Amino acid sequence: MKKYDILWKGIIEDMPVFFILFFFPQARQVLDLERGVEFLDKELEELFPMDNPDHPRFVDKLLKVFTLDGKEEWILIHIEVQGYPHKDFGKRMYTYFYRLLDRYQKPVTALAIFTDDNLSYKPDSYHYEFMGTSQLYKFNTYKILEQDEKALSQDTNPFAIVVLTVLMAIKNKKTNDEDLLKLKTDLFRSMYARNMDKTSMRALAGFLKMYVHFSKPESYRIFNNEIKTITNNNITMGIEELVLHLTKAEGKAEEKAELSMKIVQNLIIKLGLSDEQAADVAGVTIEFVQQVRATLHEQ
Repeated sequence: MKKYDILWKGIIEDMPVFFILFFFPQARQVLDLERGVEFLDKELEELFPMDNPDHPRFVDKLLKVFTLDGKEEWILIHIEVQGYPHKDFGKRMYTYFYRLLDRYQKPVTALAIFTDDNLSYKPDSYHYEFMGTSQLYKFNTYKILEQDEKALSQDTNPFAIVVLTVLMAIKNKKTNDEDLLKLKTDLFRSMYARNMDKTSMRALAGFLKMYVHFSKPESYRIFNNEIKTITNNNITMGIEELVLHLTKAEGKAEEKAELSMKIVQNLIIKLGLSDEQAADVAGVTIEFVQQVRATLHEQ
């Protein structure tokens, strides 16, 4: 699931305003989004260290926004990318909420996005009661499997493409590469027809390319060629740029071999691709990928 974590975090950071407006349609009546969105990863890390086994990390984002009257508000986002229910999920959401409220004294709203394929799994609250003392905590939820594809395709918010992509991945886990290639190509074609800004287009293209994966390495190459044909080479994203962007790598290797090694390492570690997939996506030999993987095992 690490690959999906990275892709979700990346697309939220690339399109924070579209993200907020998609999941909170009335946000413009409350928030001054012209002031931008700030990500408070440090604040989350301080409350829930990543090495704390009692609080495993999923896709958690904390966003700072401002209301129209200038007040600072926080939005806690939790994206559940696992394919099975988690015990005490509501309690975990409540723990995040009260710790944030207690430490920082900032108003917080929370949203849980479920990307699993279990329609019956959708916790939306935490209830505690003992000897006359009780507490009920409710939070916003969004179940991607419940969404209507037609409505999403007609939604003018670019972030609807993200949800459509994830919905495609959920519904087509066992689809063969040939049919999946057509689905991905059709979705990209409809996305490109929206004439959105180039930054959003490139972010969505990268998300679609890597979130819905093929079983055969050559299918990635065919899909890349389809993108080039549709866009006349105007919106392609090289895998070097995509992988380095997703992992927030800084700087650029001076030598091509070093850059290729970095790319392959990211494809193996961050996206979990096989030797064949990594070789095809990065444009190197399988032997080169195997050498890189061997080096990683030695570290």
